[in-house]
Amino acid sequence: MTRSSSDDARARAVEHLLRHAFSAHPASAAGERLGVEAEVIPVHADTRRVCTIESGEPRSSLAMVRAVAERYGWTERRSAKGVPSFAIPGGGVLTFEPGGQIEIASPALHSGSRVLDWLDRALGALGEEADEQGIELLTAGIDPYNGIDHVPRQLDAPRYARMEAHFARIGPAGARMMRQTAAVQVNVDAGDTVWERWHVLNAAVPYLTAIFANSPCYAGASTGHRSFRAHTWRHTDPRRTGIPFDARDAAGGYADFALGAPVISAMLPAEFASVREFPTARELAERDELPDALWVDHLSTLFPEVRPRGFLEVRSIDALPPQWYAAVVAMVGALARAPRARRAALAILPDPSLEMLCRAGRVALGDPDIASTAAALADVALAGCAELGASFLEPRHVEIAREFVARYTARRRSPADDVSAAPFVPVAASRPERRDRDAGERDPRAPVVPPS
Repeated sequence: MTRSSSDDARARAVEHLLRHAFSAHPASAAGERLGVEAEVIPVHADTRRVCTIESGEPRSSLAMVRAVAERYGWTERRSAKGVPSFAIPGGGVLTFEPGGQIEIASPALHSGSRVLDWLDRALGALGEEADEQGIELLTAGIDPYNGIDHVPRQLDAPRYARMEAHFARIGPAGARMMRQTAAVQVNVDAGDTVWERWHVLNAAVPYLTAIFANSPCYAGASTGHRSFRAHTWRHTDPRRTGIPFDARDAAGGYADFALGAPVISAMLPAEFASVREFPTARELAERDELPDALWVDHLSTLFPEVRPRGFLEVRSIDALPPQWYAAVVAMVGALARAPRARRAALAILPDPSLEMLCRAGRVALGDPDIASTAAALADVALAGCAELGASFLEPRHVEIAREFVARYTARRRSPADDVSAAPFVPVAASRPERRDRDAGERDPRAPVVPPS
């Protein structure tokens, strides 16, 4: 981007987004694909302290993952960000987030059931090793035990240092977001109906946030939010988060959002590191200081609820026990991929709303309007699963999604409402063969308490 006028900068931004962010990934010509990125928070079972990634201690999270890798043939490497990562057979990747959170990204596959089975194997292997080493993998949207003072940034990549410096100028939420939150992200192909998909997913995110809310506690206390993870994101940096949707000009609306955000890329010249405020992308473009490589990297530092990358990332869902991943895939995948369900959803969903998103994170399905629309949306998604058939989700996974809806959504409850009875569910305990044993080992009424 090298033009000097604001209009030219916007036109070039729109052109780039249309060619790269909102266009179908080339491989999608073989058929619709879907992938899931699942995060967990590793803590020591005895102290509830977050595990260090690389500490030399026997119970570091990296040592745990290396043990799994040796047993199952995972290949260790370093990501482009300098972060330890592991290639998992079948096409997936395990990596780490700045606070030590572990992320497992599935391959992009045509079948949602194949994605779920792949995740079950990968997370099952990880959970079993964690259990052996006295590590618990928390499946909540934010660490319920530790305050930010107990969770340092563990990754030294320039990208994370620059991000943290920028967020610190706004408030403490950015550090919590980077180091303590966890989510289940669903990625769907943009397809030939990208604008309809972009609309329905942006409109759905408040309801997805409410349906799957699972982070009411933080640092040993109730927060007053059903999804404190969502609340944390709302206060991280409003200029690079939220719902940048414009029904009249979708690509132009996203271009305005991207151009209006400060550029915090590690590719930004060092002279900007000490300035009081990072320049926006628009300011750099108008000064002919936003080359294509910097623009592309800048786009990767934007965190809207739905992010276009040649596929569409849905980023609104709290981390959940893996037993419920099928419900997440059913909801998001059917809304994106099933034409009749997508149109039915658009007929019942109001326009995308940041105010509704904030309310959804705070009260979830305790709000009658949100609860009513969420229940209708869940029914539409289940009908979409039937529309797509077993090539999308096999009956066993559709049944799990129905069970989730019956247990939670239809009763105006979200997983956050279970926290008073079970403050967290480690990955190992979520596997069916372990539930009975673990139920006898832990008092289900145990409160969430801060670590000593």
